[in-house]
Amino acid sequence: MLLESGFSHIAQALLWPVLILVALGFVYALWTAGATLMEAVQRRRPGFRLLTVGDDSNLEALELQIVRRLEAPRLLGRVAPLLGLIATMVPLGPALQSVAAGQGQQALAVFSSAFSGVVLALAAAAIALVVYSIRRRWLLAELLAVKAEKGWA
Repeated sequence: MLLESGFSHIAQALLWPVLILVALGFVYALWTAGATLMEAVQRRRPGFRLLTVGDDSNLEALELQIVRRLEAPRLLGRVAPLLGLIATMVPLGPALQSVAAGQGQQALAVFSSAFSGVVLALAAAAIALVVYSIRRRWLLAELLAVKAEKGWA
């Protein structure tokens, strides 16, 4: 019983940090979607490059640039659903206890906030995965162009 109580307290303590991370992830997803739209407009200009290519650039350095540029949306796309699951599961225990005690209205409020967290997390993940896919395609196409320009095999 002590172990279960300890787990319950830890889970409850995680709820607010997880909800804050979900909110920050959603804001970041919107911001990165806007930045991607701006890059789409900028890509129409001749000579625009996403990669920083210098005279001393090599293939490995450019590949590292690509990984760095893609890591945040990739990570958000994978972690946000997990955070959404945590944001949903933590309040369900107390909500089910409220239902068992005959306090349906209180349980309904808890269910509503729990599902809001997962919806925002899934929206953030969806946006991040779209941004990741688009940017990955752009960066890999640019890497191929640089390889052809430099004569790298």
